[in-house]
Amino acid sequence: MSAPRRDPFDKQIQNRNYLSDVGFKFSLAKAPKVDFFSNTATLPGLTLGVVNQPSYLKEIPLPGDRLVYDDLELTFIVDEELENWMAIHNWMRGLGFPNSIGDFISEVTNDDGLVERERQYSDGTLIVLNNQFNSVARVKFTDLFPVSLSALRFDATNQDYQTITATATFKYLIYNVELVTRTT
Repeated sequence: MSAPRRDPFDKQIQNRNYLSDVGFKFSLAKAPKVDFFSNTATLPGLTLGVVNQPSYLKEIPLPGDRLVYDDLELTFIVDEELENWMAIHNWMRGLGFPNSIGDFISEVTNDDGLVERERQYSDGTLIVLNNQFNSVARVKFTDLFPVSLSALRFDATNQDYQTITATATFKYLIYNVELVTRTT
C-alpha cells in the first residue's frame, strides 16, 4: 500500500498580502495613560551564538546555546505637554544617578521606601497590524528599562510646522511573539 499523495501546494503561504511598515502600536505598562504616538518601532533582531567544533581540516560550526537580543528602539511624536517624553525621562532619572534622592524615591520605591522591582522595570507590547489595521501579532517585552532618550531639538528658523520626535532605546529580558488567530 502506498502513502497518500500530498498536495505540493499545501506548504505554500496562503495570504499573499505584504506586511506594511505603518501598521503598529506600542503600549508601556509603566505609563498606561501616556500615548506614544509612534513613528517608528523596531522589532529587535536576535543572534544565536555559534560553537566551533575542531576537526582535522576545518572547524565545524554548530548551533550555540546563547541568544543575544538587539535593543528595542521606539521613535515617537512628543505631545505638547511633554507627558510621553517626561515619562521616559523621569524613569531614567530614577534608575540612574538622580539629582537628589527624591528622584530615586519617587520613581522606584513604594510608600514604605522599599525598592520595588515592578517600578524599576516595565512590560511593553508592540502590536503588529495588517493592511486593514487588524492585530496580527502581539510582541510582549518583559522587564523593559530605558537606556537612552534622545534630545528634543527646537528650531525657530523652520518655515513649516513640524512635529518634534524623540527616540527611546530599551533593554529587556526577553520578548515573545503571540500570533493573533483569526476566526473567519
